[in-house]
Amino acid sequence: MIRKRTLLAATLCVSAVALSGTFASGKDRLVELFDKIIHSNSSRELSEGQKIFRYDTFGSEAFWGGKLRIHDAIKGEKNGGVGPGVSPRTALSVGLKVDVDSLSKDVLDAIAQGKVDLDDPNTSLLLLKEDAIIGLKGFFNQNGQLSSVGIQCAFCHSTVDNSFAPGLGHRLDGWPNRDLNVGAIVNLSPDLSVVNDLLGVDDATTRKVILDWGPGKFDAELFLDGKAYRPDGKTAATLIPPAFGLAGVNLHTYTGWGSVTYWNAFVANLEMHGQGNFFDPRLDDPVKFPIAARAKMGHTQSSNDQITSKLAALHYYQLSIPAPAAPTNSYDQIMAGRGQLLFNEKAKCATCHTPPLYTEPGWDMHKGEEIGIDEFQALRSPDERYRTTPLKGLWAHAKGGYYHDGRFADLPAVVDHYNNHFSLGLLDNEKADLVEFLKSL
Repeated sequence: MIRKRTLLAATLCVSAVALSGTFASGKDRLVELFDKIIHSNSSRELSEGQKIFRYDTFGSEAFWGGKLRIHDAIKGEKNGGVGPGVSPRTALSVGLKVDVDSLSKDVLDAIAQGKVDLDDPNTSLLLLKEDAIIGLKGFFNQNGQLSSVGIQCAFCHSTVDNSFAPGLGHRLDGWPNRDLNVGAIVNLSPDLSVVNDLLGVDDATTRKVILDWGPGKFDAELFLDGKAYRPDGKTAATLIPPAFGLAGVNLHTYTGWGSVTYWNAFVANLEMHGQGNFFDPRLDDPVKFPIAARAKMGHTQSSNDQITSKLAALHYYQLSIPAPAAPTNSYDQIMAGRGQLLFNEKAKCATCHTPPLYTEPGWDMHKGEEIGIDEFQALRSPDERYRTTPLKGLWAHAKGGYYHDGRFADLPAVVDHYNNHFSLGLLDNEKADLVEFLKSL
């Protein structure tokens, strides 16, 4: 009996071991299969997100074409529109960029040989047909006539490397277009009544306000609070920010507001005027956001939602865009090495701009008094604070200055500001070293 029990126990042990091996093997196969699913999903989201970022209008053509009639201004009266039309030279002068990878070889060769008339609005129509004007999508009817236009994320947050000619080159996704004069482009509209009615002002006032923005600036809050100018009389518009280097960064925009995907939904619905759904009850505040509250912007709904289903992939792609590395010949490496030590120690920059994120992990927000500036722009946001700006890729958006409104013309001015505000006691040579390190990020 004892022998039989021993044999039975041994058999059960062997069976258990075998089953355990089978279970482990099955589990390994499940893990391997799910790993493949993750990688496949990653590739799909990245590819889809890039397409959305570059080419999706979210149905905004209903506003830019249907209401503002920008397409009529582009094609001009000779092509059934209004006015003289918009030539490529004019388009380039207001900061629009041309993607050479979208152009056929014949068109590129003709441009290179000077055979393309850059003063002819018909050339602009040709560029639109080839989807070559970054951020601007033309819609053509069956007769080949331009019938509407819409805008894309790349309108503000992409530029080109100018490899073919100034304003013509390969795309640089995520780089802010600091040449783009949004106000001048909107001013092309022959009918701004929808904007005038929203702001509650006359046409001349609207046009003056948007033209005062200037190149590289846009005022997203204007359509929420109606504050067109700062207390000092300067435009309340802020610099177009980069959309790169945001992986690991908590909040988006100069004054926070929300995450990257929150701001994507905000912009697609309320600024690009796409067709979708957006919810933010903070915009119901009639004191802080009188225009948004009156228009119920925090409760935007569309039966033809062309935005929500695209937010996940768009978010994924945007977080995949790294900050561009500084060219090695653009800064002094020895000075930058000394500057890094100062950044982490005496200058105390790393206290807030924590490497390697170069912003604070967590809630990266501060009152204006903490950083030595006024509260105007902060007070236009829900949390009434400024975000600690991520510093990677500073060199790629130097045009227009630094801080949200470009108040500091260059990095030495930024360093001087903090040296004075925090009484750091940096010597001139130390400030120079610190600037070289900032240029290297």
